[in-house]
Amino acid sequence: MAAPRSVLLGFLMALLLSVTASAETGYDAWLRYEALDESVADSYRGTVPAVLVTLGNDLPVISARGELVRGIRGMLGRTLRLESAIPEEPAILLGTVSDIRAMAPELAPDSDIPEDGFLLRTVQFNFVSYTIVTGSNDRGVLYGAFAYLRKIALHQSLAGLDWQESPFSPIRWINHWDNIDGTIERGYGGRSLFWDDERVHDDLSRVTDYARFLASLGIHAVSINNVNANPRVIEADMLPDVARIAEAFRPWGVRIALSLDFGSPMRIGGLDTFDPLDPAVVEFWENAVDEVYAAVPDLAGFVLKADSEGRVGPSAYGRTHADAANVIARALQPYGGTIFYRGFVYDNRMDWRDPANDRARAAHDNFIDLDGDFEPNAIIQIKNGPIDFQVREPASPLFGALRATGEAIELQITQEYFGQARHTVFLAPMWKEVLDFDMRADGRATPVKAIVTGKVFGPRGGFVGVSNAGLDDNWYGNHMSQANLYAFGRLAWDPDLTAHDIADEWSRLTFGHDPEVVRTVLDIQLTSYDTFEKYTGPLGLQTLTDITGNHYGAAVEASERNGWGQWHKADEEAVGFDRSVATGTGFAGQFPSQNAAMWESVETTPDELVLFFHHVPYTHVLHSGKTVVQHLYDTHYEGADAVAGYARAWAELAGRVDEQRFSEIRDQLEYQAGQAEVWRDAVARWFWRTSGIDDDRGRVGNYPGRTEAESMNLTGYDFIEVDPWEGASGEGAVECNAATCTATLEYDGEAGWRDLVVRYFDHLGGTARFEVRVAGQTVDEWRADDRVPTRRPDSSSSSRRVISGIALRPGDEIQIIGFPENDEKAELDYVEIRETAQSDDR
Repeated sequence: MAAPRSVLLGFLMALLLSVTASAETGYDAWLRYEALDESVADSYRGTVPAVLVTLGNDLPVISARGELVRGIRGMLGRTLRLESAIPEEPAILLGTVSDIRAMAPELAPDSDIPEDGFLLRTVQFNFVSYTIVTGSNDRGVLYGAFAYLRKIALHQSLAGLDWQESPFSPIRWINHWDNIDGTIERGYGGRSLFWDDERVHDDLSRVTDYARFLASLGIHAVSINNVNANPRVIEADMLPDVARIAEAFRPWGVRIALSLDFGSPMRIGGLDTFDPLDPAVVEFWENAVDEVYAAVPDLAGFVLKADSEGRVGPSAYGRTHADAANVIARALQPYGGTIFYRGFVYDNRMDWRDPANDRARAAHDNFIDLDGDFEPNAIIQIKNGPIDFQVREPASPLFGALRATGEAIELQITQEYFGQARHTVFLAPMWKEVLDFDMRADGRATPVKAIVTGKVFGPRGGFVGVSNAGLDDNWYGNHMSQANLYAFGRLAWDPDLTAHDIADEWSRLTFGHDPEVVRTVLDIQLTSYDTFEKYTGPLGLQTLTDITGNHYGAAVEASERNGWGQWHKADEEAVGFDRSVATGTGFAGQFPSQNAAMWESVETTPDELVLFFHHVPYTHVLHSGKTVVQHLYDTHYEGADAVAGYARAWAELAGRVDEQRFSEIRDQLEYQAGQAEVWRDAVARWFWRTSGIDDDRGRVGNYPGRTEAESMNLTGYDFIEVDPWEGASGEGAVECNAATCTATLEYDGEAGWRDLVVRYFDHLGGTARFEVRVAGQTVDEWRADDRVPTRRPDSSSSSRRVISGIALRPGDEIQIIGFPENDEKAELDYVEIRETAQSDDR
């Protein structure tokens, strides 16, 4: 879409003005365009022309021009000269293939470039060297500009430039779970970028900046509201606001989409039915689509969640999912729009007592008989695993089952079950395992990445990522979590990239090229998924978290004995879910035969998924040679130790990373280290108590230096039970039911430097205060004002305060003084005394 000249000039001026340096808050993410060292910059100043010529005036091409000016100025300290005619001196020529052919056919590429692809090429003509940045369409030109700047930022050579790329996945969408009241479901980076109090924000500059990030990754569409949709989003009074969001995205080649409520014909249409085969309902959807496209002519399409987790769907009328998808797909067809119909369909009210019930089966059971019944512009959006974004699942068997239906893989960028961005977990290694998994459909090589992009069975598909960036300064509430959006975009463009390559790119673009910084960031990011799995739910147990509540803290039994699904079936004798065909639910048999045979047998099932597919005794010996229960103990300790190592390694980077990001990441990793200890103790103690089998190394249940709060000398504090019990270290905790309370213990160890670890609870409902005194001297004070997803003492609110370098002497009195506020009663769990690292005992 071309823009008026006045709009183009104003937009370009805004881009040029935005080049000025900003504080290192994390807001610039991987598009910092940090000034290069002089020696590196000099190597580019001879190869980057001084002139930039733009051919064409489509908005994404104008954005590409501004981005090149911005990037070159930031990295090389030089401002490109903008000209409209091709000069007789070296220049960058920017435009689509068709525009270059029209204006300079002698410089145009000989062959066409696939859709959204780009070409960067150095061309000699009349003894002049020109750098061509071109694409098949305006988005391709923009993607080429970002790729050119990325090469410079990564210190890659531009000599003899001849580089052509096109996206592996034809569809590269982002889903946002933003509610129109401004909250975000499973959003951990603050409130919505788009919505507040059922209106769109007046200032959408941050949305424009977000669109720029997405364009740098080749992402071309975003659904802007929650899949648990409010039907008001398509009402007439909302559409002008929706159109404003589309306008903010448009210069960056990103189109918007909307999530729909399938009950809209009744809820906002005044009908007494939402039956997809009812003529009045068909007419409603046709009219609704017409009105939306009148407001947003380039709308990408819709997303629909139906018949799942309380959302109404076609089953209310005995209709199929194909009926539901097709009534909207047909209304979209005149506009070229696409509907993504979520395959996340299961009965959350199922009878957990029935051993045949298995949530893992649901997607395959619901859609296998409908293959070929969907319109060509309807795509089934399938979560990467059959359960729900768990720490370890097999790839969904539905990927290998559909032949005549478009499929998309849904990857969750926002870290719902992965520590909600309070924990650093780089997800690319997990996604790579799923994308590279060979379904062996029809007995041939059929990796998931090829299936979902239409390269195996034909119908088009793609990648969809759930990415709830919010209003926090660094977008995600954790600087390290930005890497997951980067990884999603890079893998949607090229799923053959390795996790190492992606992490290396992101680290250098985000923090620079200091070898120690790069090494440390890579070590943390590339091991973080394995580490998180170790201290949450290894062996295919899935994340042993509160699935019926906040999806955050440890709660081992939360996934059992309820309709949301039986996930691990642990009892006194054994653990794991029998999903074999011979003796279990038959889920293993949903895979093509070669994989079905592997999952069917406990002997051939890899250790990392053995408890996902089989119910085995705690004494079952794994391929590693360890028993199941000892593996559970060991991995939880290994995981907690690894996070403590991350915190120590990051601390060594003081002075090598800007102060704000350094301190914020340091604090985040220290918090994660404390939470990993909570997970370690909670899960290990639960299996120790349940199985009755001791840890071979004597760690579980034995915590040297730890004094439970309930065993201290208490004034004003009262004992409370913590639910679930494993959320507290001992038999429970203590809470303050007075204006001020004190918990006291006498130190009886040897004299020396020690660290005091105070384990307390920090939850919503108030801001308690704490003071610590040693031998009558105040050594620390703090406020319990963290943002956590719970209103009670439990594993989610369990917090840690480490007071380092205290000189203790035998007989010293250690006092924890609590000052409650409202519902937060300065609750305490324990105090632990540890030797200070490299202590000089005296």
